Amino acid sequence: MIKAATIKEVKDNVREWKKQGLTIGLVPTMGYLHEGHASLIKRARGECDKVIVSDFVNPIQFGPKEDLATYPRDFDADCELCEGLGTDLIFHPEPSEMYLEGFHSYVGVDTLSTELCGKSRPIHFNGVCTVVSKLFNITEADKAYFGQKDAQQLAIVKRMVRDLNFNIEIVGCPIIREESGLAKSSRNTYLSEEEREKALVLHKALTVGEEMVRSGEKDANVVKKAVTDIIESEPLARVDYVEIVDWNELQKVDKIDGPILTAVAVYFGDKVRLIDNFIVEEAVK
Repeated sequence: MIKAATIKEVKDNVREWKKQGLTIGLVPTMGYLHEGHASLIKRARGECDKVIVSDFVNPIQFGPKEDLATYPRDFDADCELCEGLGTDLIFHPEPSEMYLEGFHSYVGVDTLSTELCGKSRPIHFNGVCTVVSKLFNITEADKAYFGQKDAQQLAIVKRMVRDLNFNIEIVGCPIIREESGLAKSSRNTYLSEEEREKALVLHKALTVGEEMVRSGEKDANVVKKAVTDIIESEPLARVDYVEIVDWNELQKVDKIDGPILTAVAVYFGDKVRLIDNFIVEEAVK
C-alpha cells in the first residue's frame, strides 16, 4: 500500500493507473477508521480496480468552538486497517499541503446546507464541499463512497456533483451500527460508559419513527413528536434537532408524501454530539 503525503504523489500514481485503463474508487475520511469506514472500503474494493482512502482531518469544516484539536487520530491504526482491506493508496496530507498560503477558494451548496446540521454548524458544509472537490480533482476517481450516517453530507455532495458536472459517481452506503444499535462514529470514543449506554435511545427513537412512517403515518409533526419524546425521556440527552425533511431538497415537510429523511442530532454530556437518521425513499400508500 502506498502512503502518500503530497498531492504530487497521488497524481503520479493516478496518472499511471489511468494509462492502464484502471478504475479508481475514493473513500474520503477524516481518519480514526472504524467498521463503518471499512464497509465503504470493501464496497470500493469490490467495484473498482484501485482504491484510494483519504485520511485528513479537514480544518476548514470545523467552527472555532468545535473539536478540531481533540478530534481522534491514529494514522498507524488507519494504515493497518486499510492495508488489510486491500487499499492501494492512503493519502494523508498536512493542512498546508491541501490549503496553500493565501487560499481563498471555497465551494458550497445553498438551500441543502441551511437546515439540520447547517443551522448550528454554518461553515461546515462549505468546508466539506471544498475538500471533497479538491479530492475529486486530485484523485480523478470514477466513484466516491459516502456513508448514510452523514445523510445531509451525502445529499449535498450528490447535488454538488450534479450541479457542477463532476465526472464521478457518488455511492451512498448503509449506516453501520454496533450490536447495540448505536451508529458507528469516531466521536463515540468521547462517550463515557454510561453515555454510550444512554445513547442507544437514538436508535430506539428512530426505529419507532420509521415504523410509524412505513405503517402509513403521513403527519410529519406526529412522527417528529414521537421521536423527540423518546429521546427527551433520557435525562442525559440534550436535543439539538429532530427534523423530517424532503430527501431531495432537505427542507422541512409537514406532510409525508414522498422520499423523506428523518434526522436527529443530540448531545450527551457537555461536548459529545451524535447524529443518526433513517431514510424512506418512496412514499408509503
